[in-house]
Amino acid sequence: MRSWERVFTYVMSARLGPRAAACAIALPLALSGVTGCATSTSGGPSTATVSSSPTTAGCAPQSSCATNAEGLPVGFVRLANVAPTILQEMRYPTDHNFVGSPIEGYQASDCWVTAQTAVALKKAQEQANAKGYTLKMYDCYRPQRAVSEFMRWAADPNATTMKDEFYPRVAKNELIPGDYIAEKSGHSRGSTVDLTLVPLPGATSAAWTPADGLVDCALPAAERFPDTSIDMGTGFDCFDVESHTANPNLTPAQRANRDALVGIMTAQGFKNLRTEWWHYTLKDEPFPDTYFDVPITAR
Repeated sequence: MRSWERVFTYVMSARLGPRAAACAIALPLALSGVTGCATSTSGGPSTATVSSSPTTAGCAPQSSCATNAEGLPVGFVRLANVAPTILQEMRYPTDHNFVGSPIEGYQASDCWVTAQTAVALKKAQEQANAKGYTLKMYDCYRPQRAVSEFMRWAADPNATTMKDEFYPRVAKNELIPGDYIAEKSGHSRGSTVDLTLVPLPGATSAAWTPADGLVDCALPAAERFPDTSIDMGTGFDCFDVESHTANPNLTPAQRANRDALVGIMTAQGFKNLRTEWWHYTLKDEPFPDTYFDVPITAR
């Protein structure tokens, strides 16, 4: 058993508070083979200052490049190592996203988060299970290079391959500086996740292929992409006012489903983004001013 696994077993049996638990998990990770260091300045996005022997592959300005022996940013974990029962249906390593192709930086389909976020998600999963659900992740840590690709895509008026499904009622030139695409994302700080609830025993959706076609993400659940999620009123990454968490046009069942997710996540210290029912950020995130750019790789 690796050192962090021994620590995690102790943490869960001792029922430490979230901050103490996260620190206990992060420490052996940080000591497990750091190959480079970066520090950020205060007040706004960080400007990395790298040590004399850094791991610089894939690093960019305003990002931290220090990685541990597994290739993750220091202080990050693979969610599957901490909460293996949480489903992962990562969309950005696939063609089924609003761009229509795998996104730069997503070299593997794996959810990486900060240690603090993993502990909170582990507890959220326990709460979801008690209500008859499992969490399902769509996106977790997002390298800054992926966000930069989103910006380039949004600026290209001809790149509309997936419009009919993901933004059928929004003009491409309204994505920036609207509620949808920004040059910095909380996902790049490692404590923001996109997720939903799936009825137990739980399963991921069948893989989308171009042969399936594109269906409006705000249509009734029986008509849009057949996601295993409970009906949240829209599909994931639906750029539409219908995706706003408090949208008044929801059916009573859809309203109850969104409220269930809000209740579970807020109880574990997360805050929802009002324009996206699936988007949550840990309030007490450990890297509020640091945007990482380490690509997501396989084990």
